[in-house]
Amino acid sequence: MVETLIQGGEVAAVSHRLLTTTKVLLQFAEQSSLATLVFTRHLGCVIAALCQLGYRPHRAGSSGTEEEKELSAQERQTCKEALKNLFGKVYQPIIIKELLILQGGPKQSGTVGSSSGSGRRATLGSAPAWLRRLCGQLLSERLMQPNGVQAVVRAILEGGTGSESDWKKCEGVTKILLACPQQSPSADSYYRQVCPQILDLLHFEDKISAQQFQRVATRVTLLMAQEKPTFAQQYLLTPLLAPLHCCTVASNGSHTQTTVEEMELTRCVEDVYKIWVVGNSPSALLLQALEEVLPVIFTLFCFTKQNVSHLRAPCQEILLWYLNNTETSLALSTLRQLSGLQGQKNELAADSHFTPGSNGGARCSFRDSCSDEDDALYEKLSGEQWRLDCLMQLLVELKDSDLPGDFFLDLLQEMTSWAAAADEEENDVELDVSAMTLLEVEQQLLGRTERQGQRLALLQVLAVMVESLQHSLLLRKTTQVVDFMVSLLQRASMCLDQATVPSRGNPIESQTLSMGMSLVATLLSGPQLTAEDYSSMSRLIPSLEILSQKHSEVVIQELASNLRTVIATHGACWPENLTAASAQHPRNPEMKTKNKNAPFRKKQKIQTKENDSHTGPHPSPLDSNSPNKTHIRHSASSRGSAAGTTLEEGGRTSDPCTSNKPFSDWLLEACDPDIPTRAFALRVLTQKMQNRNMEALQDQEKVFMLFLENLEHEDSFIYLSAIRGLAALADSYPERILTRLLKDFQHGPSLSTSSKEHSLETRLKMGEVLMRASRAMGELAPHLGRPLVGIFLQGTRDSDQSIRASSLSNLGELCQKMDYALGPLAQELSCCLTALIKTEKEAEVRRAAVHVIALLLRGLCDKTTQVLSNVLLELYRALKWVVHSDVDDVAVLHAQLALEELDDVMRRFIFPEQKLEKKIVVLP
Repeated sequence: MVETLIQGGEVAAVSHRLLTTTKVLLQFAEQSSLATLVFTRHLGCVIAALCQLGYRPHRAGSSGTEEEKELSAQERQTCKEALKNLFGKVYQPIIIKELLILQGGPKQSGTVGSSSGSGRRATLGSAPAWLRRLCGQLLSERLMQPNGVQAVVRAILEGGTGSESDWKKCEGVTKILLACPQQSPSADSYYRQVCPQILDLLHFEDKISAQQFQRVATRVTLLMAQEKPTFAQQYLLTPLLAPLHCCTVASNGSHTQTTVEEMELTRCVEDVYKIWVVGNSPSALLLQALEEVLPVIFTLFCFTKQNVSHLRAPCQEILLWYLNNTETSLALSTLRQLSGLQGQKNELAADSHFTPGSNGGARCSFRDSCSDEDDALYEKLSGEQWRLDCLMQLLVELKDSDLPGDFFLDLLQEMTSWAAAADEEENDVELDVSAMTLLEVEQQLLGRTERQGQRLALLQVLAVMVESLQHSLLLRKTTQVVDFMVSLLQRASMCLDQATVPSRGNPIESQTLSMGMSLVATLLSGPQLTAEDYSSMSRLIPSLEILSQKHSEVVIQELASNLRTVIATHGACWPENLTAASAQHPRNPEMKTKNKNAPFRKKQKIQTKENDSHTGPHPSPLDSNSPNKTHIRHSASSRGSAAGTTLEEGGRTSDPCTSNKPFSDWLLEACDPDIPTRAFALRVLTQKMQNRNMEALQDQEKVFMLFLENLEHEDSFIYLSAIRGLAALADSYPERILTRLLKDFQHGPSLSTSSKEHSLETRLKMGEVLMRASRAMGELAPHLGRPLVGIFLQGTRDSDQSIRASSLSNLGELCQKMDYALGPLAQELSCCLTALIKTEKEAEVRRAAVHVIALLLRGLCDKTTQVLSNVLLELYRALKWVVHSDVDDVAVLHAQLALEELDDVMRRFIFPEQKLEKKIVVLP
């Protein structure tokens, strides 16, 4: 029919035929039934036709006949308007895809491949120059529209799979967004319009698109910070960090100025984490911008450590990223600010504080000033102490960094300079006030008071660092050890220079100085010392020379002189007595000197290393939170000597059982008031009982009573030895000894000399003895464990939470070894544990109850379905209740571990391992 209609008619010009076809397609697109067909199959063709009809320049030098065939100006304007209307109707990412295809050619073949129908157009050659310019202009217009950035990103990245090509596309989009188009009036107006849209890419909730959008936003921000820092600071970093900056603005009568809502603060912290930490591309601008808000982030981190908040981890990672990537000098200055030793800039406003948010975050709001001066002072001091504790936790995370050691040495050096200044002040105590005004006198006194306050703050930070951080973190390298010794020897030499009358000095300082110089001797005796090592140690020579000439003790004089000789000659001259000195102080820091008057004491844990099964950073409640340990550890006297640490950790300098001393003498020494002597005698008695010594077996009742009496001693060195002795007796004579121990654990100490005030502590120590005895029962546990289970179950109803947790701790250890003997007790155990899990108010007890179930499943293993068949569903429901309802994170963690144990058991039960076995059958 069409052929009949056009036959004999005049053939129109090429451009008019294209115009007619395009109009018809656009009319089809106005019909709802045909619009989808036109736009899905022919959208690219329609856009190309409208571009050619409306924007193709006139051909130069064409004939008059050709001029008559060109479109009129009105027709060209109609095509331009049609193209504009089409762009307003269609989904923008599709428009951008088609424009990129028109602009492309072989260079854009990678982009073309992602669009529909692109296979037919991928082989097109380069577009004409006018079309490339037109497509670039149209793309720029699409980009600078509202949500134009999002449209460009979707057009290029939509449907990505995370492969290498997607990473290249992200880089391509980044370069497109970073380049200011020629059509923009100015670069400032372009970035002012585009940068807010780039920040919006960080906040997508769609998981499929969020990762790619965040990647693009992060890359654009990082590249802008490097290539266009002025625009990046003004239009990206300042708006992004605005909520944190608002927290630092002091209120001037309007409370709303210091209020930052939870959603704003959460989004800000997450954005900082994405760009700084995940992007991980340090630059001067990024570090400087982060430095300005770091005090607020640290204050927020301290707040999250007191509560359960999802902001804790990102705040910690941000702080660690800055400390790891900034220069050492800036990092040390930052640590000084965060520790309170240096005035902070941009810190949290004085009238503002963080409060918990409804969604697990935090909000910054105004607070009223405290009217009570005592309460205000207490709040200030406790807040400063908490900030120090949180800072130490950050430094612990810097395991592979020299920064903690550098900070420690920097503070020591400052303390040395403070000591010199303090001595000068003491020599000039009297102020000549005759020629001074009252204001000058007041300023002098206030300045002295301020300096004393700074010194106290410095000493506090040093004390917290020494207490919280391990020596391996503080002094990781030889150079740091040398710096430490330089500071130590300088202080010692300054004291000698300023002393007018020779004296013996402080014995503690002399011992510390002797140990320090022995440490230097140990370093010098190390293998393969280089010239740089000797050059570093040469800084010790002036101080060693002063000590060798002026110190009051001859031993220290000789040691200092010998060290000076070795360092000065680079090891060419090595005195013999220096070798002996280095041998007395080996590199192993755990080897201590047995001296009851040692200046430094270490509180002992009740459980020794050989029996401690939880040595990780997150121990179970039966280890770190068990009352058998924590209550005794906190109540232990600090008089426990360093020798106790050596003995408890298994280190011995000699075998006490080889001594020819009579057994009666050991019994007498076990009553000696000298703590090391008594503890050593108790350890000897324990070994004699383990070795079945005849005299010890004959006097076992006396030995037993000695252990019971020393169990109540307040020094950890003593009662730890008594615990080991009672555990050894219970292992040798379980039936008789366990009965007495169970009675004392249940009702308190039975000795006439026992102190009623310390009855709880003694019961907890007895619980530790029973735990060790339970571990040592082995195959006898089913026979000997029934009475213990009964006592422990009764202990779960005790009025004191420590006894309840201790009983559960012991119950868990025992249940691991009872196997099938638990069958008759399964129902009682299940009822007890589920009731405690759901009704107990103390989190520590609930943790222990959940952990008992985990130990029970771990001990029974494949026997679980047989022994606990009647109560397994009940225990499973209790564990699920903990996971979904318990507010204590540790209890939830142990419930999840127990569920994993149960899952492994059931998997092995339902899907037993297939084994290939060869069987030989004898036929009849």
